[in-house]
Amino acid sequence: MKEIKILGIYVNRAKDDTNRIQEILTRYGCSIRTRLGLHDTDDEYYDDRGLILLELFGDPEEALRLENELLGIDYVEVQKMTFRKK
Repeated sequence: MKEIKILGIYVNRAKDDTNRIQEILTRYGCSIRTRLGLHDTDDEYYDDRGLILLELFGDPEEALRLENELLGIDYVEVQKMTFRKK
């Protein structure tokens, strides 16, 4: 049975240290099928918090390593969803 894994990553201080998160996502790039970044901004307002949604595939252990590295950052929260294809 195949699975669809989604990670939701809430970043509470994006502009303070985006490089660390980007390095982790780049390192696990071969396990990321889809990446979507969401944040609230316009010409007069920038919110330094944001949400990243990842659709993962491949080795489940690799996905777990990615999740654990992200959880090692104190201003990052990670939630996950797993859907099983029949």
